[in-house]
Amino acid sequence: MKILDLVIIGGGPTGLNCAISAEKTGLNYVVLEKGALVNSIYHFPVNMTFFSTSRLLEIGNTPFVSHGDKPTRRESLEYYRRILDGFQLKVHLYEEVLQMHHNEDHKYHIKTTKGEYLAQSVIVATGFYDTPRLLDVPGEDLPKVKHYYDDAHIYVGQRVLVVGAANSACDVALETFYKGAREVSMAIRESEIYPKVKYWIRPNIENRIKEGSIKAYFNTIVKEVRENEVVLEGPDGEFVIENDFVLAMTGYKPNYDLLEKLGLEIPDDEARIPVHDPETLETSLPNVYMAGVVCAGMQTSKLFIENTRDHGDVIISQILKKRKKVGAA
Repeated sequence: MKILDLVIIGGGPTGLNCAISAEKTGLNYVVLEKGALVNSIYHFPVNMTFFSTSRLLEIGNTPFVSHGDKPTRRESLEYYRRILDGFQLKVHLYEEVLQMHHNEDHKYHIKTTKGEYLAQSVIVATGFYDTPRLLDVPGEDLPKVKHYYDDAHIYVGQRVLVVGAANSACDVALETFYKGAREVSMAIRESEIYPKVKYWIRPNIENRIKEGSIKAYFNTIVKEVRENEVVLEGPDGEFVIENDFVLAMTGYKPNYDLLEKLGLEIPDDEARIPVHDPETLETSLPNVYMAGVVCAGMQTSKLFIENTRDHGDVIISQILKKRKKVGAA
């Protein structure tokens, strides 16, 4: 096998950003992505609008032009396609990484669904959107339960329960209500809507709840999902509501199964942030780095594209610095 300078695991915005940095410095690299280009963004709701501005989503000093203040999913997909073509990035799509180990020559042997690679260095930029936080209740595997919101049209005339109270949950509750759902309810674990809900969403959802258009069950959790109903538990005990769909907008988490297969060290605590140097982004495995939102572990609201755009340059500079030291020796 040809020895690469670098393998980047993950073809999202961060993986592409790291590839741009590698491309500019002449490193021999490849990006391995298990799905489509920017797979997570592709699986966002069809009509989704980002909370960030287009300027804050730009990578590679390439302007991101959108028609509104907040770019849409469709505009972002077009933008990253232009990034791929403009920089001629070496990206292998629909190629899932299965395992990785350190060989005797201190290189990383990476096995995928389509082949094998040897690399001097590795960047893990796998994000977190592919792995939903489950409810862990009976009936969660029924087809009516969804952890990814798609489009409001299919819920017209249906009784919808939205689980959660952060931005996505509030957005979904409002859109399904406005687009014709027969009944929209929310199961909210806390006593109020999440305090950090965006300022342009909060008044709307609070007013719809206040007027009774959207029924909010506070201090309430889901106990069981059944074919035509849901069992909830609130301050006064268990109760049942009729239901056609459960939209579990409970957030996402890193793919810890993959991270463990890669050999990354993950503390057994609440945050579960993979061990890495916050300055260099190098993990406990030599020459293996982490980039993007995966660096925050379970604290998924801490990092986003806009505040991790320097990760590619930071890591590539570390790789070049180490190479220079080896050459000097």
